[in-house]
Amino acid sequence: MSEAAPLPDAQLTIDARHMACPMPLLKAKQGLNQLATGEVLCLLATDVGSSRDIPAYCKISGHILIAERATGTEFCYWLQKR
Repeated sequence: MSEAAPLPDAQLTIDARHMACPMPLLKAKQGLNQLATGEVLCLLATDVGSSRDIPAYCKISGHILIAERATGTEFCYWLQKR
């Protein structure tokens, strides 16, 4: 997704900021379990490791990483449940 593209609407937003690894990934998994197929989760994190963990998890699990943004020390991920 390009920087100019609008961000998708999320059916669920999880704030995992200030949580150390592996909590952002665990919170993302828990959130995706609450969603129906095709719905979108927005995950907020400050853990630098999430920039590695979330894309890797999507590849393994089959969920789609629609977009990711980093602003300063915060990371935002939009994941679509498969």
